[in-house]
Amino acid sequence: MVDRESFRKLALSFDEVTEEPHFEKVSFHVKKKIFATLDVENYKAVLKLNEIDQSVFCSFDITVIYPVDGGWGKQGWTVVELKKVNHEMLHDALTVAYCTVAPKKLSQHIARNRNSIE
Repeated sequence: MVDRESFRKLALSFDEVTEEPHFEKVSFHVKKKIFATLDVENYKAVLKLNEIDQSVFCSFDITVIYPVDGGWGKQGWTVVELKKVNHEMLHDALTVAYCTVAPKKLSQHIARNRNSIE
């Protein structure tokens, strides 16, 4: 399980991220583009993934990570159940979501940092 504050801290740990309201949720932006939202009341996050990454993460466990219903899900928007996901899986999915939306310069910075750790 990942608590809401841990999610918030992790989302804000990426370069140039801002937190803003988004209807009844909280959204996380990079360069004015949303890469994640947080539904505080329901312990759910929604991440922007591409079709391939969405398929990979959803294959882990469809009760933990799954496409949003309807057309939004077909565009890559993916629900993460914070009460069920482990921290490592969330970190990986959130990193991919950030890199999906972030400008190339920022996403390459993430890739370089990950490669230097491995």
